[in-house]
Amino acid sequence: MDILMIKDRWTEIKSKLKQMFDDLTDKDLYYEHGKDDRLIGQIQIKLGKSRDEVISLIRSL
Repeated sequence: MDILMIKDRWTEIKSKLKQMFDDLTDKDLYYEHGKDDRLIGQIQIKLGKSRDEVISLIRSL
């Protein structure tokens, strides 16, 4: 089971993240099913947030 369970809504979530954070690119937000850790890690690096903060942010969208 995906940590974030976002597969079906990723396009919408990705768009919202890009609006909220200008630093995030399509490459940063590339989602591959089963690779949640890579996605979370990339967002952490770009935004300087903790893993829990990133997960909470994504789930809130």
